[in-house]
Amino acid sequence: MSEARTEHTGGTEATGDARTTGAAGGARATGVTGDARATGPTGAAEDTAATTDSAAAPTRPRRRQARGEARIAQLLKAASRVFCTSGYTAASTNAIAREAGVSPGTLYQFFPNKEAIAVELGDQLLSRWRETYGAAFLPGHLELPLDRMLDATLDPLIEFNCENPAFTVLMHGSEIPGLITQEHDAVHTTMLTRVETILTDYLPSTPPAEITRVAMMIFILFKAGLDVIMAHEGDEREAYIKELKTVLFRYLEPMVCDATALAARPAPPIGR
Repeated sequence: MSEARTEHTGGTEATGDARTTGAAGGARATGVTGDARATGPTGAAEDTAATTDSAAAPTRPRRRQARGEARIAQLLKAASRVFCTSGYTAASTNAIAREAGVSPGTLYQFFPNKEAIAVELGDQLLSRWRETYGAAFLPGHLELPLDRMLDATLDPLIEFNCENPAFTVLMHGSEIPGLITQEHDAVHTTMLTRVETILTDYLPSTPPAEITRVAMMIFILFKAGLDVIMAHEGDEREAYIKELKTVLFRYLEPMVCDATALAARPAPPIGR
């Protein structure tokens, strides 16, 4: 017979499916490789199985997690391309799965719908955007002349948007999930504050209300120029980047020159 035969109480030979029956009332050893023999005290087989499982446990989840993360990254890259070509509203989970080269069922193992994909992609892009504008608005840039300050500030911002066109689609498109819109509004407010800080350093005598208006105009000019830049490639793109910097320089230079002249003006003699 294939199952264990019990000849004496407490003495058990396990063959086939590794079942044990003895004085303790039928301990079952499962998960043991081979034809596990239970000859010691009750629980020895379980201990062996537990040891084997615990030794393997740390590696298996890591492998599964790595595979899962790789699949998520693959799906997000595909979603980025689909959002750019079709727009968020027209995009579908089937199109994203097809772009990723997987079945819709595989996609649904990680994301329940298109909105969840957009939120995850938006979170990642916003996180990288925060790092980018953090590098763009370094305090050391305030010590640079206006033209070089514009180079140091604008270059990383433009580069990020050109390398991640889905960012613009998700941040400024219609029918975008509200969570993304809220996060973007918070980032926009932070960036506006950074720009106002820079302007205050260059224009120390300018009233706060005017600083805010100038900062808003810079944002509008930058957004309009960025749309044109991203619509072109190669030499044309570089030419429009230069044009955007020229526009901003000519907008700001008269204010900076006036502020510099005012700061250099000698103070009137005391008593006059």
